[in-house]
Amino acid sequence: MYNKDKVALTPPLGWNSWDCYGPAVNEEQLLGNAAYMAEHLKSHGWEYVVCDIQWYEPEAGKYHWDYNRFAQLCMDENGRLLPAENRFPSAANGAGFKPIADQVHAMGLKFGIHIMRGVPRLAVHNRLKIKGTDISCHTIAHRNSICAWNTDMYGVDADREGAQAYYDSIFELYASWGIDYVKVDDICNVKATPLEEYSARREIEMIRKAIDGCGRNMVLSLSPGPAVIKEAWHLAKHANMWRITDDFWDNWPSLLEMFWRCEVWQAHVKPGQYPDCDMLPLGHISITEDGKGHYTNFTKPEQVTLMTLWGIFRAPLIMGGELRDNDAFTLSLLTNDELLHLNQHGGTPLQLFRDETKAAWLNFVGETPYIALFNLQAEPAEVSASLTELVGDASYTAVELWTGETTAVQGEITAQLEPHGAKIFKLI
Repeated sequence: MYNKDKVALTPPLGWNSWDCYGPAVNEEQLLGNAAYMAEHLKSHGWEYVVCDIQWYEPEAGKYHWDYNRFAQLCMDENGRLLPAENRFPSAANGAGFKPIADQVHAMGLKFGIHIMRGVPRLAVHNRLKIKGTDISCHTIAHRNSICAWNTDMYGVDADREGAQAYYDSIFELYASWGIDYVKVDDICNVKATPLEEYSARREIEMIRKAIDGCGRNMVLSLSPGPAVIKEAWHLAKHANMWRITDDFWDNWPSLLEMFWRCEVWQAHVKPGQYPDCDMLPLGHISITEDGKGHYTNFTKPEQVTLMTLWGIFRAPLIMGGELRDNDAFTLSLLTNDELLHLNQHGGTPLQLFRDETKAAWLNFVGETPYIALFNLQAEPAEVSASLTELVGDASYTAVELWTGETTAVQGEITAQLEPHGAKIFKLI
């Protein structure tokens, strides 16, 4: 029996294929980004390479970022989805993702996949038998529990015989492939009856039980958000990370909104359980079949603000851009070892204040305080925070983590900030 609190004791650091390739990622792109991570990021603590949605759909990406409705999915005789061999050639002859996972492991990294909650509609309609049973997939399907934006799956009815056996069977398969991280989608904010604010609670429990019994530790990440705050206890009990927002993209209003989302969830940041602010849409993203896309729409100060908030809040850091196209600035954001040290080893974060123009956050690594100041305005501004109630009246040297600049401070810390900019200080 495995235990979720033995994995992800610090926020996961990794890369996910969604922001750059949507549902269309292929084997070359996965392994190419893994190789970049191994060369440039692994020494800074980055380790997860995650293949996002519809790896089992041969024509994924045909309609750019839209899903091919009621697609013919690749699966085995037990209704378990398999990688599409035209996109992942090493999956041939029943190998699944094991060859890719083996290559990623050989680089000293870990490999993850995305799945949708539930059982494939095709497995239900074709009445495929659940592995190790005489029970058909159609008997466990919850036909009224469907995803609003993807037609691949039905929900699983936890009250039906065979429901747990199906989840056990897919995680047994993932363990045999060497999967280290599973992102389960359509599960954080699924609406149900007035008596239960999200219907997927029991599916989360079945997934947790399946992971714990599969013989391999796996990080469990739940999406999309916004997660339901009153279910924080349940999410923390069963998952390592859960999304507190819908898909996060590269625009200032979405980043500004994240400040109050982090405020709501700050008390729930603890070892093995992390409110997830979603991926980092930095660098080259939204890439289409012809290789075009765009570089993040965030200004450089906004990118610093993004990394500073995610860092001090101790959110998982999952890079979304095509790593091989990183410029020097993007790489510098991902390799700031002082910020990463705070993200990995800090405590529970605390928002000090926030209004329409400014915000400040506090965290500690051991007894060392870190304070982040944010300018939420579209023009330059000075932002200050009192230190007296936080760390006393002692004198400190404030080291700004992005520039390395040092300032003597006592009683108050002040920074001149660019529009939508931030600075973060270590007090020594």
